[in-house]
Amino acid sequence: MTIELFRNDSYLKDHNTIISEVVPEGLVLNETIFYPEGGGQPGDEGSITINNQTINVIGTRYIDNKLVHLIENIDGLKKDKEVRLSLNWTKRYSYMKVHTSLHLLCSIIPFPVTGGSIGDGRGRLDFDLESKPDKEEVLNKINKLIDEDYSIYISSITDQELDKNPELVRTMAVKPPRGSGQIRMIKIGDNIDFQPCGGTHVNKTSEIDHVKSVKIENKGKMNKRIILNF
Repeated sequence: MTIELFRNDSYLKDHNTIISEVVPEGLVLNETIFYPEGGGQPGDEGSITINNQTINVIGTRYIDNKLVHLIENIDGLKKDKEVRLSLNWTKRYSYMKVHTSLHLLCSIIPFPVTGGSIGDGRGRLDFDLESKPDKEEVLNKINKLIDEDYSIYISSITDQELDKNPELVRTMAVKPPRGSGQIRMIKIGDNIDFQPCGGTHVNKTSEIDHVKSVKIENKGKMNKRIILNF
C-alpha cells in the first residue's frame, strides 16, 4: 500500500521513491506526495523523473484500491526503479487554499453539506438549506476569517469518538473512511471548524486569497449552491 505523505505534510513539492507496480493506467509507488482525486478535490498533476527522463503525470486517482499516478505511456517502466516526483505546485497550492476556504464556508453556513467541488481559483458547496443566505454577508464573513489568520491543525479521533459525535460529519453524501480505527480531522482555530477531512489544506487562513465574489444558486427547495470565486 502506498504511503500517503501528503496526509501529514501538504507542502511537500518533490520526493524520491520507488515504483512498486506498473499498471495499464500508470504507476503505483511506495510513497507519494500526489493527492488522489476524491472528496471533490481533483487528483494532483506533475511529473516523474526516471533515468533523466521526465514523464508527465496527468492525474492521480484510486483504481482497484491502488493509488495510481496516471501517465500516457508506461513502456520501459519497471518495478523497483527509483523515481523523483515533482508536483504541479501552482495548481496544488490553489486547491489547498480553495479547500480550506470551503471549511470556513461551513463555519458560516451551519447546515448539512450535500455536495461540493474544488477547482483552481474556484470552489463550491451545496447545502441542505431552504432559504438563500445573503451573498454579501457571506463574502464579508469569509474574508474576515481569512484576515484573522487562524491556524489549521491535523489531528485524529477514533471511530468510537465519531460515533458519539455524529454532528462532526458535515457531508451527507460522503462519509469519512473507516477501517484503520482513526479518523483524520481538520481543525481551524480553537472553534471555527472541526470536521473529518482527507484533503490538503494550508497552514494559516491568511494564505488564502480574498474571495472576490460569492454566487448563490437555487438547486431545489432544500438545496442551495454557494460558489466562491477568487
